[in-house]
Amino acid sequence: MQLFYTPDIDPSYQQYFLNEEESKHCTRVLRLENGSEVQLIDGRGGLYNARIMDAHPKRTILQINSVISSFNKRNHYLHIAVAPTKNIERLEWFLEKATEIGIDEISPVICQRSERKEVKVERLNKIITSAIKQSIKAYHPVLNEPLSYQQFLKKPFEGQKFIAHCEKSAKVTLQAELVKQGRYLILIGPEGDFTPVEIDEALQNGFKPITLGESRLRTETAALEACFEVNFLNRLIG
Repeated sequence: MQLFYTPDIDPSYQQYFLNEEESKHCTRVLRLENGSEVQLIDGRGGLYNARIMDAHPKRTILQINSVISSFNKRNHYLHIAVAPTKNIERLEWFLEKATEIGIDEISPVICQRSERKEVKVERLNKIITSAIKQSIKAYHPVLNEPLSYQQFLKKPFEGQKFIAHCEKSAKVTLQAELVKQGRYLILIGPEGDFTPVEIDEALQNGFKPITLGESRLRTETAALEACFEVNFLNRLIG
């Protein structure tokens, strides 16, 4: 069944009009016709079952048949703050795969050793949207505007906070420290790692240093490994 992202839909709607872009995709690319059944996701947890009433290339009309709220809602909240990679395709890869696995919020953070200082959030959001449609996720992860490392550390966060770095010092594992069904913020640095000063600033702001294994990982790999571990550990409850 075909899936469309419709962030402006509301559970009270009995009918819905696809915008022109989605209508063209529906009628000219997918070649769906009147009577075809489709699904819609609103990015806020709603999964809508609908039927095409008028397959029009500019304004396709849908009849909403049923709504499932909090569809496949996960039992935790994960926010990963990551330094944008020099090769933007690596960051795009992370966003796609993390969305498929399960993530709630992503913050690009510009560190002292960051090789990329800017990102186009609009383009990256399209990567995320495609990934939620592909993996049938009803929640759209939030992608924040880039901030400097120091600005980001000042932002409040209620939950466990971790920093993954490569310096040789005492670290813990997520398996040992994670409080299940909680809220988590994980900092992932650039290819050259966080500076000692940045690590110290994070520790002073309540972050715990963690290890993601013995291998030296690329930025996007480390971020995805953290995402996988958090989701996996929360699936082990009970």
